[in-house]
Amino acid sequence: MNATHIDTVLVANRGEIACRIIRTLRAAGVRSVAVYSDADADARHVREADVAVPIGAAPARESYLVAEKILDAAARSGAQAIHPGYGFLSENAEFAKACEDAGIVFIGPPASAIEIMGDKISARAAVEKRGVPTVPGISRPGLSDAELLDAAPGIGFPVLIKPSAGGGGKGMHRVERIEEMAEALTRARREAKGAFGDDTLFVEHFVDTPRHIEVQILADTHGNVIHLAERECSLQRRHQKVIEEAPSPLLDAPTRARIGQAACDAARAVNYVGAGTVEFIVPAARPGDFYFMEMNTRLQVEHPVTEEITGLDLVALQLAVARGEALPLTQDDVQLNGHAIEARIYAEDPANGFLPTGGVISRVIEPHGERVRVDSGVSDGAEVTSLYDPMLMKVIAHGADRAQAIERLDAALSNLVITGVGVNTDFNRYLLSIDEVRSGDLDTGLLDRVAGAYEPSETPTEVLGFAALELRSSTRLSERRAAWATADGWRLGASYPYKVRLADELGEHLVSVVEDPAEPGVWVTEVEGREPERIAARRDVHTSVEGSDVLVSTPGGTWLLSKRDAVRSAAQKEAGSGTTLVSPMPGTVIVHSVAEGARVEPGDAVLAVEAMKMEHVLRAEVAGTVAFSCKVGEQVPGGQVLATITPDHDPEQ
Repeated sequence: MNATHIDTVLVANRGEIACRIIRTLRAAGVRSVAVYSDADADARHVREADVAVPIGAAPARESYLVAEKILDAAARSGAQAIHPGYGFLSENAEFAKACEDAGIVFIGPPASAIEIMGDKISARAAVEKRGVPTVPGISRPGLSDAELLDAAPGIGFPVLIKPSAGGGGKGMHRVERIEEMAEALTRARREAKGAFGDDTLFVEHFVDTPRHIEVQILADTHGNVIHLAERECSLQRRHQKVIEEAPSPLLDAPTRARIGQAACDAARAVNYVGAGTVEFIVPAARPGDFYFMEMNTRLQVEHPVTEEITGLDLVALQLAVARGEALPLTQDDVQLNGHAIEARIYAEDPANGFLPTGGVISRVIEPHGERVRVDSGVSDGAEVTSLYDPMLMKVIAHGADRAQAIERLDAALSNLVITGVGVNTDFNRYLLSIDEVRSGDLDTGLLDRVAGAYEPSETPTEVLGFAALELRSSTRLSERRAAWATADGWRLGASYPYKVRLADELGEHLVSVVEDPAEPGVWVTEVEGREPERIAARRDVHTSVEGSDVLVSTPGGTWLLSKRDAVRSAAQKEAGSGTTLVSPMPGTVIVHSVAEGARVEPGDAVLAVEAMKMEHVLRAEVAGTVAFSCKVGEQVPGGQVLATITPDHDPEQ
C-alpha cells in the first residue's frame, strides 16, 4: 500500500486534547490547524497551533459539531487529514464517511467500524461471533419497554439499562427491583434521545463489585493488530472516570494476555484500523471472568498512562497508520515499564454535590516533578462555561511501581494551583489517600461510597502566616518610607500584630502575625477560629507577591492566596421554604417534568437542568401548584429562579 502524504493536520477539537495532539504534530514536523468557536477565540489550543480557523458560534452544535464547517476549514487550510480527538465528531460514522468522500484522511477507524461499535447491540453481536465474552442480558434492535420489563427478572436483578448509541454513562441506570424499572426506562430513553438522537435501549445483568478495565489496541491497514496492555478505570462517578492507572493492580500476567487477546479479537471483528479501546467489566473476585462492555473507536482521555508505561506516542502511531504505514512494533516488542496514574481535573465543586463551576480562571500554576506530566488546555484568563466538557487538564505521574506513582501524583496535585473557578484537585488527593485505593482494592462503586466523607482541606495556619509575613515585608519594601510612616505594625519597643485578611478557595481568613519578644525570628500566627501556631523562617518555604496575590510553596504543597479579596463567593441557596426552585448551576433546562399549573407532592420531579454532561433534577419540597419561569431549551445562569410552587393551604387554618 502506497504511503499517503500528510504534512498538515486539522485538529477538530478543543481544550487539552487539541493541545496534546498539536504537541505531537509539532514534534513530527507536521503543520497543525486549530478550529475554534466564538467562545474559544483566545483559547490555548488556538494560540499553540500553526494556523487557526473560526467555525462559528459558541454552542458546539453550531461549531464543533457541524461537519460541513470542519471540512470547509480543512479545505481552506490545506489539511490532508483530520484528527478528531475525543468527543464531538470523533465517533461519528457519517463524519468519517464525509472525510473519505472529500478526499481527506480521517485519523481514526473506517466509518463501518465506528457504526458497528457505536451501537452497543450490533457491537455485542459482532464480538460474540469472535468468541469474546459478553455480560448476560437482552440486546436486539427495537426492544420495547414491555419486552425489557419482561426480560429483566430472567436476567437477574440488579440490571443495568444501557442506550445502544453513545457512551460516557449517559442514559445508563442501575435498577434494583422490578418496581423501579418503568420509571428508569422512561428516563433512560429521554436521556439517550437527547444525547444521541436514538432512544434504543438494552438490558444487562449488573456485575457485582465490578471493575472497569480497558485495553488499548492498535491496528494498521496491513492486518496487524496488537494491544498495549490494560488500564484500570474503576474510580469513577456516574460512569465518568476520575482517576485511571496502568497497568491494573488486579490482573496477573496470564489474565493480561487473555484480556489483551480478547480486545484484539474485538477489533478484528470490525476490521478496525488505528488506535482504539476495548472496555471490559470485570468481577473483582473473579478477574478471569471478564466481559466485553463496549469499544471506544477513538483515542481515550486516559491514553497518557499507557504512553508512560510503554514509552510510545499514540498520536504519532495514529499518524503513521493514517499514512498507510505498518505498525513499527509487534506484540512481542511491547514492554511494560513501571506504573502510571492519572487524575482528571474538572471544573466542579465536590463539596457541593459535584455541581459544575464556571467563570474566568485567574491563575494557573502547573506542577513539576520527576516523571510528572501535565496535559492542559487552560491558562490564565481562560473562561470556563457550561457549553463544553468541564475537564480542564490531566496530571499524570509515572513510578517504578504503583506506590511510587501514587506518591508522585499526590505531590504533583499538591502543587497544582487553579484559582477563579472551583476544581476537584483536593478531592482527587482525598481519593488517593483512601486505604482501598492505596491497596488497589477497587470497584466502580468505591468513589460514590467514600465521597460523602470528603471535607475540603483547609489552608494550613502556617501557610497563612507565611503569606502574611511576605505581604508585611513587601509592603515595607515597596513603601520606601520611614519605618514609623508605614502602616505595617512596626513600632519602637514591643512588636504590634500585623493583621491582614486573606482569601483562599474556601473563603476569607483574618490572619494576625506578631514576633515573639522572647524569641526573635519566631512569629505567633493567629487565624480567626483556630488555635495559634508559632512559625519561623525555613529554607524550604518560598513566598512571593504579585499585586494582591501571594504565593506560598512548602514541601507540603503550593497555595495562592489573595489579600482582602474572596476568590469564590458562597453558593446561592434556594429561596423560600422549598417554594422556589433555583438553578444550582449554569446550564440548559432540558425538561419540564409536569405541566404548568400542575399540583405536586414533596419529592416529585418538577424540571431538570443539564450542564457539562450532568443532569440535575429539581424536586418539590412542599405540596402545591407549579408555575414555571423558564422554557425547555433555555440556557440559565446559576442561581436563577426556574419555578415557583404555591403551597397548599391548610383547610383548618
